[in-house]
Order: sequence, then structure tokens, then C-alpha cells
Amino acid sequence: MECKDLDLVPIKQWTGSSDFVVMAGPCSAESREQIINTALELVKDPRVNIFRAGVWKPRTRPGTFEGIGTDALQWMAEAKSLTGLLTAVEVGTPKHVEKALKHNMDIVWIGARTTVNPFVVREIAEALQGTGIAVMIKNPVNPDPQLWMGAIERIYQAGIRRLAAIHRGFYFFKKSPWRNAPMWEIPIELKRICPRIPIITDPSHISGKAELIFGIAQKALDLEMDGLMIEVHPNPSKALTDSAQQISPTTLFEILNKLKIRSRLPSNFDDTLEHLRLEIDKLDHELLEILARRMNIIDEIGLYKKEKGITILQLKRWRQMLGDRLESGTHLGLNEDFLTQILQLVHEESIRRQQLIMDNGGNTREDKDAQTSKK
Repeated sequence: MECKDLDLVPIKQWTGSSDFVVMAGPCSAESREQIINTALELVKDPRVNIFRAGVWKPRTRPGTFEGIGTDALQWMAEAKSLTGLLTAVEVGTPKHVEKALKHNMDIVWIGARTTVNPFVVREIAEALQGTGIAVMIKNPVNPDPQLWMGAIERIYQAGIRRLAAIHRGFYFFKKSPWRNAPMWEIPIELKRICPRIPIITDPSHISGKAELIFGIAQKALDLEMDGLMIEVHPNPSKALTDSAQQISPTTLFEILNKLKIRSRLPSNFDDTLEHLRLEIDKLDHELLEILARRMNIIDEIGLYKKEKGITILQLKRWRQMLGDRLESGTHLGLNEDFLTQILQLVHEESIRRQQLIMDNGGNTREDKDAQTSKK
């Protein structure tokens, strides 16, 4: 079954959430006192649905804190008994799944480092077979939606119907204000391809800094993500892992109070939005027609270059054109980075078409259409 056809239990049904799901708790379970006290604080706000904690911590280098393990599962089970909150832990091996099930965890999530490995995901899927436990799958570290979808499909094939994805950002080699670049286009694309999969955004791992969490959380809700997963610690500065991105329960409640919940379809919906969308549709068609006409001219340029023995890439012309278009576009109020990306894509397609003409005897689209009509 393809991702678009997943038959899932709605997330609000199995989490008891209202506007959106809120998962909160420490990055790492460090002690019984820390776990119990945090859970007792979080349950004071009815918007918190799920208590999360890292029990096994995948660390890059040995010798660092790698989690408490099984003892922490006992603390999580006690917190669940005291508060009634659903409990969630990360699993990275079939053995982890077995222990989480034994301690009656409600949800397990597959971490970013695990999602990248289809062999491990398959083994975890086999361990989950027939359990019915809820499963959440974090995006892979690298921005590869196919890996993310592949992990989702493997877990679904194991019979899991309470399923969600977690958007925690992606490794990005360029300098940015975030620990992991959000690259919102990827979870949006996942929603397009897999419309029934709920997506929880993890502002803690995206931001890497406590002060950036609110902005990421608000944008997630503005983009119709289905919930938030936020790391909460009773004393963030003393946390054994990721102290910079953890917040106190009080700060979490302040963030939840500030968030603006926007309706997916306004109750006073009138024709205004529909008229604006129709204008967008019309402009998009015009854009496509202009692009098609531009590419037809590119084909003519390619034929001329082939005939005259001229190279495809004219670097001076490209630099001149890019500078001119950026100046015109920014004057019209368009973002320079956005313009650069579009112009580069158009240029790459232009080169590709000219290369085809060079390699394939100079057949334009019209030539191919004429050849087809003769058959």
C-alpha cells in the first residue's frame, strides 16, 4: 500500500487532544525524582497529552551519557500511574521495543538516526508486529523524504494504525540560526503525498535554543502541523543532555498561552478567499504558459548554437542576466534568495534542453510531434 492510501486512526482519537497534540518531557530520564516531578507539573495543564522522555540515548561518541535504560522505564510507568498521561519513549532496537511494551508504554518513537537505516527499521517493524502500540517516526537526519516515507510504510505494514511522523529538522551544512534547519517544504511535501499521516513538529531539536522554540512552534501551527513535541526539564541548566534547548514547565505553559490557534477554515468563510485562490490559479497558468514559451525559445537557441558550433554555457551572459533579474525582482519586492533559486532552476533546465539538442541531432519538440504524427 502506498503512503497516500494509509488507513490510520485519527491522532486526536488516540491522544485525546483537542486543538493540537502536545508532547512534553525531558530530553533524558535522569532520576526518578526528575521524572515524577516533571510529570506532576505537566499534568497541571490539560493541553499536555503525552509525557515523553529519552530512556536510551544514541550518542555520537562513547563515554557520554547514554540514558538510564530499563530503570527509567519503571519511572515512566509510575509517572503514567500518577498522572494518567500517555507515555512515550524512543526505541532504536527490537530489544528496546520489547522492554517498552513490557512496561506498558503507550507510544514509541523512532529517532532520526534510526530512520536512515531501513534494515533497523525493518527489524523494529517486525518487533512491533501485532502489538497495536502507537508509533511516531522522526524524519531522517538528511533531507530525504523517501527515507521518511519508507520508514512510515514499513511500520504501517507491521499492522500499526496509530501512526504519526515527527518533524525535527534536518542537518544543514550552511550556517543558520537553528540547530537543525526546519526545511518546511519537506514536511509539507510529506503531507501532500501522505495526507492521512499526522505530523508533530519538534521545536526543541529544530531550534537548539530555548528562546527560539516559540517561533518554531507558532510556524508549525500556522502550517497546519498536528502537534508539538517540546523538551521540558525542571532545571534546564542542569540537564545531562541538550540543556540549551530544554525549557521549564512554567515556560512551556507560557508558550502554549501565547500560541495563536488559527482555524483551518474560518467559521465566517465567505467568497473572498475563493476569489483570491482563483486569481492564484489564473496567474499560475499564465506562469506555466510563459515558461513553456521561454523554453521554446531556448530550443531555438540550442539549435543555433549547434549549427554554429557555440558552447552551451555562456558564463558572462548568465552572470549578466542573473544580476539584471535580481535587481528587477528585488525592486518589485521579491526575496533575493527566492529569486536566485528560481532563476538557477530555470537556467539548469535551459542547459539540460540545449544539451539534449546537442546530443540528439537537434530535435525540437515540434520535430518530435511531427515525427509522431507521421507514424
